[in-house]
Amino acid sequence: MADYFLVRRGKGPAWDHSRRRREQEGWEEHAAFMDGLVNDGLVVLGGPIGEGDGEDTLQVVDAESEAVVRTRPAEDPWGEDMLVTKSVEPWTVWLRR
Repeated sequence: MADYFLVRRGKGPAWDHSRRRREQEGWEEHAAFMDGLVNDGLVVLGGPIGEGDGEDTLQVVDAESEAVVRTRPAEDPWGEDMLVTKSVEPWTVWLRR
């Protein structure tokens, strides 16, 4: 069984490319939802990949199954219109500090 899941999400069809990530419509609701996933222990780490806002985001998710990984974030107020799930992969950690 994997230690975590890596979830990659990208900008969806409703994304306004003229605005930065935190300027997108519904940001406050999305951020509150994501904070709840962190508080629940589901999301361990998360954020944009690359410089600045990045094109995609990566989340390290602590869940017992891929079904949980896909179900809980599906409740995000941004939905799949703002952020599309590009991949969900199990991740086994071999090295730790």
